Amino acid sequence: MGKFIIDDKDLIELIKDDEPVKLIKKPAFNAFNESTLGLGDLSKESSPVNTLAVIFDLSGFTNFCKQIDPHLVVPQFLNRFLKWIYEQIRKETISQTYPEGYNTWSKLPFFSKFLGDGLLLLWDTKDTPGDEICNIVIMLKDICTSYESSFLKGISNKYSEPPNKLRCGIARGIVYSVGESNDFIGACINVASRLQKFGNLSFCFAKRGIDYEEEMLDNVHPMFLTKKINIRGIGNNELVVVSKKEFEALGPDDQKLFSNP
Repeated sequence: MGKFIIDDKDLIELIKDDEPVKLIKKPAFNAFNESTLGLGDLSKESSPVNTLAVIFDLSGFTNFCKQIDPHLVVPQFLNRFLKWIYEQIRKETISQTYPEGYNTWSKLPFFSKFLGDGLLLLWDTKDTPGDEICNIVIMLKDICTSYESSFLKGISNKYSEPPNKLRCGIARGIVYSVGESNDFIGACINVASRLQKFGNLSFCFAKRGIDYEEEMLDNVHPMFLTKKINIRGIGNNELVVVSKKEFEALGPDDQKLFSNP
């Protein structure tokens, strides 16, 4: 997250054995250390946080970056996309607007991090009711749908073959602070990362800790299906939840990745 820059003032040129030698001054050279990560005091004791971990991934972003002169379009695209997704999270979180502020369906994320082709978002779930967690899950699914139905249509005349899908993986668990809480690690982050990569799905969440059948409205939870799947590095026959509409649209090979519980 940090930067390391060598300026002209950090360089000197000496003559040794009648030959010019360029040197980096010792203070500048030694400044390349763990502090450049921007994590603060790494010796601080880690703090656990009950968390809903979310990974958003732009499907096709790597190919989008391979076009001719990507520097002319990729920064513009990311600027539009990141502004859009944060605006969507804010908008979808609002339950009611008052002159003094907003009443919300749920909390906002306490941490977000750009991952190069997507985002990591963490919600604090300590003392959070199950229905509020489900509100977040539904919001995230709506954002994935809105990416294709709204965002892409709005930029269709600006970019050639932009990322065609926004994927989302979600998992509950505990994360642990790194340094001065400038970053976090935890198994649930790894699970969320794995879940956004299955077949042609754009949305998948781990069922552990998310009782959607009980906490979602009766007209909402039938939109989802519980399946079993092997998650690399995590475990076999893990229970996950997918969009029923998306699952039924998968080809036979992709559906074979899943089994019924």
